[in-house]
Amino acid sequence: MPETTDLDASLAAAPWWRQAVVYQIYPRSFADANGDGLGDIPGILSRVDYLASLGIDAVWLSPFYPSELADGGYDVADYRDVDPRLGTLDDFDAMVQALHARGIKVVVDIVPNHTSDQHAWFQEALAAGRGSAARERYIFRDGDGEDGSLPPTDWVSVFGGSAWERVEDGQWYLHNFAKEQPDLNWDHPEVREDFLTTLRFWSDRGVDGFRIDVAHMLTKDLTEPLPSKDELALIPQDGNHPLIDRDDVHDIYAEWRRVFDSYDPPRTAVAEAWVHPSRIHLYASPESLGQAFNFDLLEADFDPDQFRRIVSDNLALAAQSGSSSTWVLSNHDVVRHATRYGLPAATRSNGWRPDEKHGASWLLSGGTEPELERERGLRRALAATLFILGLPGSTYVYQGEELGLHEVAEIPASERQDPTYFRTEGAEIGRDGCRVPLPWTASGSSFGFGDDGSHLPQPAWFAESAVDVEDADPSSPLNLYRRALRLRRELQGAEELAWQPTDSQDVLRFRRPGGWEIVTNFGESPYELGEGRVVLASTPVTGGMLPGEATAWLAP
Repeated sequence: MPETTDLDASLAAAPWWRQAVVYQIYPRSFADANGDGLGDIPGILSRVDYLASLGIDAVWLSPFYPSELADGGYDVADYRDVDPRLGTLDDFDAMVQALHARGIKVVVDIVPNHTSDQHAWFQEALAAGRGSAARERYIFRDGDGEDGSLPPTDWVSVFGGSAWERVEDGQWYLHNFAKEQPDLNWDHPEVREDFLTTLRFWSDRGVDGFRIDVAHMLTKDLTEPLPSKDELALIPQDGNHPLIDRDDVHDIYAEWRRVFDSYDPPRTAVAEAWVHPSRIHLYASPESLGQAFNFDLLEADFDPDQFRRIVSDNLALAAQSGSSSTWVLSNHDVVRHATRYGLPAATRSNGWRPDEKHGASWLLSGGTEPELERERGLRRALAATLFILGLPGSTYVYQGEELGLHEVAEIPASERQDPTYFRTEGAEIGRDGCRVPLPWTASGSSFGFGDDGSHLPQPAWFAESAVDVEDADPSSPLNLYRRALRLRRELQGAEELAWQPTDSQDVLRFRRPGGWEIVTNFGESPYELGEGRVVLASTPVTGGMLPGEATAWLAP
């Protein structure tokens, strides 16, 4: 038996999340067990063997709580229950048990900035009226103008339109997102205590960690007079901004950390915090949430200079916080990376949107129509995926990307669901295209998603990427992901890398502990790999030449 080294012991003792591969499940679009067109918890339970076959370390469940679906479940009516359309708490417990039996951890979404307008607290606040204690849990204000008929400020919500909504007695409440999502008042002790109860509730049921939605927006300074939206835009986001990334939010997370650490093993958390890079370490510190998402690659082109800068910068930020970095290429809020990489760079940064009249073609905001290069987009997506899977830190995989799915453009306006689309009157296309239910079979009702259709329309081309089709094809994206995740376990040495010189400005090459090397060719001309044994490649390697827009893993 080989001798155990200090490094081996150190890695074995490291928290599981530091270099985990986490698979994001959007429950309403994963698998439908009862045939009502909406994915559910029993549907996830029916697919646990599939999840285990991927080789993932954890699943992250987007909200599954009772909700009117004004924002895809992020309008939560009850934080300590399962939406009856998605199952029961017993179903949830059975799912956790099944995943744990296969060595898969469970992370759930917590949405603390706002509730649903159907939440018992908000309904109580509406009924109680002006000046009531119930309204103090939210942010109510009198309106502007002589009769109070104007909103308190001209602030605009993230989804478009006013950030204020008027109620019957004339007061207004703040909603930084949809009007069905009233912001909570985090100065209120009942709000703070209730979320501690929620964290304990799910931790007691075996949940291993939490993803914190808009973690940077909870605390607010609404001292009068309130600034205008133009004045608000000029205020530095340095910890003292009235609405965003305030220093005092970490007082909340310090309380949460004490709850997390009261469990054995401690529960984990990762922050969705869109903040300046110089402040991300505050969320990722051991005294706060412990880890924070790095979204830089979601906004990057398929470009070696951008990728190298982003990796170097984020590894440095992780070292500063003592956490590990997170790598993300797709999620439920962005266009799938197979499509992003198949469009011109200028298109992606110029308000591009799908053109429903022409199926899967795309339009610039100015009306011109660039071509979506589907095969090239997928080729680049697989190369980028193998690149990030070779990095130190944790990787988040969004459901369906392992099938090489593109964004679904062909969704009629009458079937769209995202509030962004409606609040901007169609100027912003919204996020429905990445939330279309998954294809499990090439034929059958809703491609095997369920027995009676799907809540968002699936395109005919989904048949080509169905799980049963790709499972039988050794060269499919699905089987590439499986091979990569098996091999990745051999890469998980110390959380470090060393950039290696190349003779091409189009190529990035780095070495991991143990001598493994990851090589990505961002250009179009083949690149000679040199020494090393190719054990994995996103595109077949022949004669030691790595094709353009491809990644290879080399073993020593």
